[in-house]
Amino acid sequence: MSLMAADNPRDWMWGDALEVMARAERLHQQLFQPMRGVARRPVWTPPVDVLETDDQVLIIAALPGVAEDAVSLVLEGAVLVIAGERQLPAEVRAAHIHRLELPQGRFERRVPLPAGRYDQIRHRQVDGCLQVSLRKSA
Repeated sequence: MSLMAADNPRDWMWGDALEVMARAERLHQQLFQPMRGVARRPVWTPPVDVLETDDQVLIIAALPGVAEDAVSLVLEGAVLVIAGERQLPAEVRAAHIHRLELPQGRFERRVPLPAGRYDQIRHRQVDGCLQVSLRKSA
């Protein structure tokens, strides 16, 4: 950007506006999911990667701060449902919050799987991500 462009408020205001719109879209995707009943309403959706090899499908879900035993994995036909809840640690619930960007509460992600049959599901937590492997069956 040239020095003159930096001095023009219209140029930097437009850039700021685009950033705000992108952030609003991300928040909308995470927070405003349709309700599925009071007890099971998800409030955010974790991002996932889906990778396939000759013998397995690997799903990596970003779940920082979520214990592995707080996550449920269910196969519903050709969809893997990853669900659970992320809660604030008890010691900070009464704190004055200055910024809260990490999503809290119930989450759910429905991951369409590549065509095929799977006979084994394994999962483990690595560096804040849940790694799920589905072994392909013959």
